[in-house]
Amino acid sequence: MILDIIDSYRESFHALDWPVEAFIHNWTSYRTFFLLDRERGQPSMPRMISEGRIVKKDARLDDVKKEAEELLQKGPEPWSDTTIIQKRYFLTDALDDFIGCSDRGEGLFIAASLAEQASEFYLRINRQWTGSSKWMVRSLKNFNPDFAASLIQGLNRFYEKGEKADLVHVIEQLLHCYGGRLFDGFSIRKS
Repeated sequence: MILDIIDSYRESFHALDWPVEAFIHNWTSYRTFFLLDRERGQPSMPRMISEGRIVKKDARLDDVKKEAEELLQKGPEPWSDTTIIQKRYFLTDALDDFIGCSDRGEGLFIAASLAEQASEFYLRINRQWTGSSKWMVRSLKNFNPDFAASLIQGLNRFYEKGEKADLVHVIEQLLHCYGGRLFDGFSIRKS
């Protein structure tokens, strides 16, 4: 019997003592996720299809896999100038919060946010894919291992010793390459 899938869905279960995350699609529904992933800069669906193994052969899957690989090569949608300015401002804001923070707990959370924002900024401004959690680190290492190492070292130094200087330096250098810190003159929806 052929199962007609009207809309995509996700289901998690165990099979043969293995955890399985199944992403169920029809022959067109995956394209919506391709577009959404390209817009947000995180290629979850294209990456799964490109790297996944075909368990039930169907000639049409070769085209879907090729489409995923082409999308990965193409990269994410470029950021607009407005988005770049906004991201630069919020990265500056997080950096200022980090520098001025004296509460250890707050500092831990700000450092994590700062690293995530800096990673997204650096990758997206260079038309590279991002990710969340482990995929962000993998994306950084794939694009620029030296930048990734500096950012990780700065985070480690703060988390282990409470020293901010290395992380601040990495973020300041990043901002410097793309116009520097941004505060004065920034506004959103000012008429």
